Amino acid sequence: MDLLRELLIFWFSAVNLLAFALCGWDKLSAKRGARRVPERRLLAFCVLGGSPAFLLGMALFHHKTRKPKFYVGVPLILVAQLTLLVLALRFL
Repeated sequence: MDLLRELLIFWFSAVNLLAFALCGWDKLSAKRGARRVPERRLLAFCVLGGSPAFLLGMALFHHKTRKPKFYVGVPLILVAQLTLLVLALRFL
């Protein structure tokens, strides 16, 4: 059980760090007119567990805050993930 817990902590740490970095990188790319990170990839990192860090990145970088797909979608993904976590902890 300890190994599983350590793997989950590693996974969520890594995916949140990457989600935050991608949010910042995409904002910088937008300012420079450079090639952007596809929205599908940004949302995939949120679904994989990076929604808390991406939400923080949205607020800090003022990025994707006008797109409903992000300002509604990312918080909904986070709520769904937290709900699943609570259910898993309660019933497992």
